[in-house]
Amino acid sequence: MKKLIGITVVLSALCLSLMLPSVDSFAAEQSAAVTIPKFVVKLNGNKVDNAYREYPLFVYKDITYFPMTWYDSRLLGLEAEWTPKGGLNIVKGKVTSSYAPYITNHKNSTSYKATIPSFEITVNGAKVDNSKQEYPLLSLNEIIYFPLTWKFAHDAFGWEYVWDDAEGFAINSNNPHMQTVNLPAAAGDNGVALFNGYYYFTEPDGGMNQIYRVPENNTSSKEQVFAYVMDSSRGYHTNLKFSIRDHELWFSYHEGGGIMGSDKYGKVNDKGKAELEHQGYLDFKNTPNGALLINQSVPPRGNNLKSVPTGQEVQNGKNVGNPDLIYGWHITNNGSSTGYGTDRSTTIVGDDIYVLASSFPDTTGDINKIYKINLKTNKTEKILNAEVSHFKMVNNKLYYVKDEDHLLYSSNMDGTNEQQRSVNPAANWYDEVAGNVYYTVANTNGQFNLYKAESSTEDKLVLQEPVESVQLMNDQIICKLAAGEDYGIKIFDKSGNIQLSITDQAADIFVNDDVLLIVSKEDKSIKLIK
Repeated sequence: MKKLIGITVVLSALCLSLMLPSVDSFAAEQSAAVTIPKFVVKLNGNKVDNAYREYPLFVYKDITYFPMTWYDSRLLGLEAEWTPKGGLNIVKGKVTSSYAPYITNHKNSTSYKATIPSFEITVNGAKVDNSKQEYPLLSLNEIIYFPLTWKFAHDAFGWEYVWDDAEGFAINSNNPHMQTVNLPAAAGDNGVALFNGYYYFTEPDGGMNQIYRVPENNTSSKEQVFAYVMDSSRGYHTNLKFSIRDHELWFSYHEGGGIMGSDKYGKVNDKGKAELEHQGYLDFKNTPNGALLINQSVPPRGNNLKSVPTGQEVQNGKNVGNPDLIYGWHITNNGSSTGYGTDRSTTIVGDDIYVLASSFPDTTGDINKIYKINLKTNKTEKILNAEVSHFKMVNNKLYYVKDEDHLLYSSNMDGTNEQQRSVNPAANWYDEVAGNVYYTVANTNGQFNLYKAESSTEDKLVLQEPVESVQLMNDQIICKLAAGEDYGIKIFDKSGNIQLSITDQAADIFVNDDVLLIVSKEDKSIKLIK
């Protein structure tokens, strides 16, 4: 547990340890008699149980004091740093946190003796002479406490606080707030989504897994969306995920075993009901007249693109493209053996399919090239001669990673005007955000580092911590950090500047428009931030 601003401070191994003076060095310092308040206190709407809290708020000279713990400070948008030379530095930062109750099983006394620390203190760059303060910073239980005076709470930190005889004392900060969504406890075992004003989640019921939705403003009113039989012995039902495809809400799960089973893909309609649309080991894309299915079952087979008109069964679809090619696979040759990996790069632009393809069955020749296929004429043409690992379309440009050097490149959609976009081997995520190119690089721990491509000889490392995944949200870069870091999520703007650091460790996240849903790794509760 982090105790950010205390007499001793414990941070993760990747952070600089904050070595504050020991408790003994304050033995001769002046003490201050403080009392635990009996009135109600709320922090950003969260009721504080001061009677059983390890770090309760207290009152000194009729002023309420706030504990600068790791989570409490970040809950209200504050960061702090300790150095032996500079002492304690507290600033209003771009941070947030869920509320941490710090509850114990023993009841607090009604009063305590706090001490007045004498080390140097700086708040937002201004030094504080604690010895001359009418309401000095205080220390209790190895935690520094701030007085909630107008000078600090309002002027320095931008907080609003209200006293009401009936409701008690409420403090509200202006940083983004983390909200706990009132969904059933089982919701965090699968994916969750917020789409068009409704939360979507699953709950097991006997041998069925039920998909429900509830209105965003009334989570107690649920309606069934879909149900399927789950095989708990295999554990596949826990793999249900929601995703947004072409501004529609989809979900996927696995049914059966690894060989004889299949992936299921369902779509939620405008009335909140769902039907299965596709099944099998495949990728699929919407076309102007239906769906394109890319068969990725094992063993791999060529001529595996099928166009299925809207409302028609799969067997009524027709194969498209050159029958001598295999589509949607990345192929590696190792001597006489050939390895296959499914590829999700396929993109539809108007009536044109852009897809990774190789000669088949002789895959020792022309492999891993980007092709364009016209759905109306079936004309199939190679766009790029270079072998690529994967590609994507961004702002009417092709972005791709070459097999030869694993660097990121871009070109026009016809393959002309190729440019190298990275100086490091790019991994599985890259994108262009408001003209800036970002990409991930794999590290030795199976995680990734995020870089911004620069015109100079070296690209910029955006953050020091390794990331597990990266997504975009309205030109913001959402990074889910690797487990064990001080923060769980960091958000950057289009220029690569930090916008928000979130303390909560995430088991999963869902991004849509300006909404970020977080499944807590600690207890699987669902958090919302907008």
